[in-house]
Amino acid sequence: MMETGKSSVSQVKKPTLTPKAIIYQKFGSKATYRIEEVPESSQNGCPGLAIPQKGPCHFRCYLQLPEISVVSSTFTRKRDAEQSAAEMALQKLGISAEASNSLVLDSADELVARLSYLFSNEFLSSLHPLSSHLKATLRREGELNGLVPVSVMTAYDPKLSNLCTSINPMVDSNPLLAIPYIITAASRLSELVAISDDQLWIRRQNPYPPELRHSLVDPGFHMTENECVEAAYIPSSLDKAVQPIMLNVFSKGYYLDVIAKELGVTDASKVLVSRTIGKASSEMRLYFSALENSFSEFQNARASYLSGQVVYGNAIFATIGYTWKSADLFHEDVSLCSYFRMLAGKTPSGLYKLSREVILAAELPVAFTSRTQWRGSLPRDLLCTFCRQHRLSEPVFSVLSDPLEPVQKSSLPCGPRDSNTGPRNDNVGSAAANSNESVGSERIFRCEIRLFSKGQDLILECSPKQSYKKQNNAVQNAALRVLSWLSMYFREPDVPLMRLNSSGAAVDIKVYHSHFSREFEDLCRLMHSVLKQWDSLGSNFLYLDHANQSSNSCGNEIDRFNIKDPETGETGSYPSNESLVCISCSVSLVTDGDEMKQVLESTDKFEFTIGTGAVIPEIEAALMLMTVGQSACFRIDSLPPELILAAATDSLKILSDLSTKACCLEYSITLLQVTDPLEDRIEQALFSPPLSKQRVEYALQHIKNSSATSLIDFGCGSGSLLDSLIDHPTSLEKIVGVDISQKGLVRAARILHLKLAKSQAIVPSGIKQALLYEGSITVFDSRLHGFDIGTCLEVIEHMEEEQACLFGNIVLSSFCPKILIISTPNYEYNVLLQSSNLSGQEEDPDEKEELPLQSCKFRNHDHKFEWTREQFGHWATALALRHKYGVEFSGVGGSAGVGPGFASQIAVFRKEPQQEPEGDGVMKNVDTTQLHYKQIWEWNAATSAVG
Repeated sequence: MMETGKSSVSQVKKPTLTPKAIIYQKFGSKATYRIEEVPESSQNGCPGLAIPQKGPCHFRCYLQLPEISVVSSTFTRKRDAEQSAAEMALQKLGISAEASNSLVLDSADELVARLSYLFSNEFLSSLHPLSSHLKATLRREGELNGLVPVSVMTAYDPKLSNLCTSINPMVDSNPLLAIPYIITAASRLSELVAISDDQLWIRRQNPYPPELRHSLVDPGFHMTENECVEAAYIPSSLDKAVQPIMLNVFSKGYYLDVIAKELGVTDASKVLVSRTIGKASSEMRLYFSALENSFSEFQNARASYLSGQVVYGNAIFATIGYTWKSADLFHEDVSLCSYFRMLAGKTPSGLYKLSREVILAAELPVAFTSRTQWRGSLPRDLLCTFCRQHRLSEPVFSVLSDPLEPVQKSSLPCGPRDSNTGPRNDNVGSAAANSNESVGSERIFRCEIRLFSKGQDLILECSPKQSYKKQNNAVQNAALRVLSWLSMYFREPDVPLMRLNSSGAAVDIKVYHSHFSREFEDLCRLMHSVLKQWDSLGSNFLYLDHANQSSNSCGNEIDRFNIKDPETGETGSYPSNESLVCISCSVSLVTDGDEMKQVLESTDKFEFTIGTGAVIPEIEAALMLMTVGQSACFRIDSLPPELILAAATDSLKILSDLSTKACCLEYSITLLQVTDPLEDRIEQALFSPPLSKQRVEYALQHIKNSSATSLIDFGCGSGSLLDSLIDHPTSLEKIVGVDISQKGLVRAARILHLKLAKSQAIVPSGIKQALLYEGSITVFDSRLHGFDIGTCLEVIEHMEEEQACLFGNIVLSSFCPKILIISTPNYEYNVLLQSSNLSGQEEDPDEKEELPLQSCKFRNHDHKFEWTREQFGHWATALALRHKYGVEFSGVGGSAGVGPGFASQIAVFRKEPQQEPEGDGVMKNVDTTQLHYKQIWEWNAATSAVG
């Protein structure tokens, strides 16, 4: 294995160093760079008045050296500004780019000097991890006395490693390449040290002075005579499982001799030591054998993936060694759980799960709303950790700022927008309709992210189009976008290049494939080699057949989750989208035929936001059917076994059960608390009754006055309007709800089923049939044509504006209800709603802001737009004219013509008489084959049973 590395320094291909690298070689930490942001500006004819312009900021770099200082020109990238400053400094100093060749030779000379110091009397007396190794080797017996493994020299002295890297940059990615450079340097110190390039050891030629050796007799070790340290043994063959082993370390011996014995090699000189894994301050490393070994022809996929460098043969994963803090031998147990947690932490989603400490329940969320709503490590921190773990440079975050411009008035606000009029999905909102003035200092932010290799090759760049009013929100959402895409790639690393590029382009990510593949392809290939061993384990999971559950039954969903009411009989509110919920959760492994369950993880308090995908789908689906105080218990069979082992405290037993028995996971959850979305809390605090109830009451009054017998609720959600219809006497006989969310429909089915069954038993209502359909309200289904009344309450703002226009056209041209009621937030009212701090949470400094009239936040982060009264009026009036409907405007919350008007603005469309259907109430030109909705649930009064 080592033969390829025995070239001398003169045979090494001399790298081409950048100007900054040459400055570093010459001055090291004495060179200081300072970046200054230089926003573009124009005088616009007014001296002293800088008008901010759109576009990226520019940067200039100040470089201070011991002798000179320079200032670069301006560049759009900080990296370019630094390189320019370094190049200017080299020109001033009279150093040419060709100086890199001599610098490589200088590094070889410095390597010799460093090695000479490491074997000096002075160094042996120092408190240095490598010094402790040297002392320990002096306690080795016989011919091994004083022999120091070369791999220890490179692993424990950063300066040696850095000098080798300056000779050959590849050493940074594979530290073992440094070994031949150490041996070559040692050969130039023949009077000081003896070497064995075939045995890979170095030893001082002349003994240390007797008085120095005498001082090392009792160096202050406090370990017992026989200390047992737990480690993980990782076989090179994937057919063999990772096993725990115990290392019996002696206080008067050399611990690497113990590891060598476990690896089956003669002595510690044959042991190779990896770089530290995880935190740089830890002593968690991999130990494996060098040269001839019966397993040396096999690459150890698991160990290589874990360390990020090539490992051959069997390996030991242990936390043991000498630190800078003390001369004592430091050690900690490494359990199988620790090993599997390290594997899980190699991916962005695994990092997030570990930060939440709920590995089997948490998922990397798909949206970042605010710091106060986020739980676990923030996306920016997760991305930085991911880059450090994968030996990449720190990610570069570039925040771009633009002035917030007022949106121009338009007769059709849902039409195409000019790109200069602001973002659509950014929580920024439109300017007030009656204001055409500049917003002044109000700005919006975007964040671009670039990932570089250690060699500063650009791997990936993310340039989102979305803008945010908070700089922090822009940074965190951009980081989350990169993390989510990387998680997708890690799940499928063999994706074809074309699909890789298209998936990146869909989320504004550009991949530089040659550099990206060099950094990640081998790693992901190794990861999937590691995970192949779990295929057989996964086949032992019990198959839980949910396919036979009727799509028309809510009862089966309740049975599936086994939802139970609390002993008190009291229940609270249901969670909704954007609710912050708190649950207790425990996960157990259930094996076929065993009565005992093995608890894998348990938490008394686990918080997350509904609708962001922050938990496994089954938990969120269960919670949508639960109220506060209720519990649920369900089983799943699809979780990766490596995550199960990462959560288990007794990994060895779990591994045995997964390998030999049929298993499944059982989740037990209790809903402890529901905090309504901020929008709902504000409405409840400022309006009596709450605004949501006022909207329902408004619709109920129109339904009663219309004498309608059939109703369709577009975007019914969890069925709040349909639920209210059962409590109030109306002429309705048939009610239908349509929504795109199956979770909301399942909960609506449960509520309606229980309430309708109860009403039939006590006082039968006039409702004879109730149905729920899953589907998009922008698609026509002929079964729902010609209803007496249609409602769409606070729905269209969750669509893109083009979709809202499409819905308006389809509902009036194809569904053709006689009456249509549409409500949506009035953007102008937001300044009143957001002037009070009603969040019920401690304010985050990054989230605090002033609320100018021209630019309030949207009421919900999921809103794609919010219209002013004028914009809504233009949209509804044009829609009514186009489809021969009359339209009236009203609202709830507030008063018409007073201040900003109603909080929720409402348009009521009425079909003009000449457009009424003929005969049986069905338009003759309707295509009855257009059946695009999936029926989720049906109730019929004739049978009083679920259909």
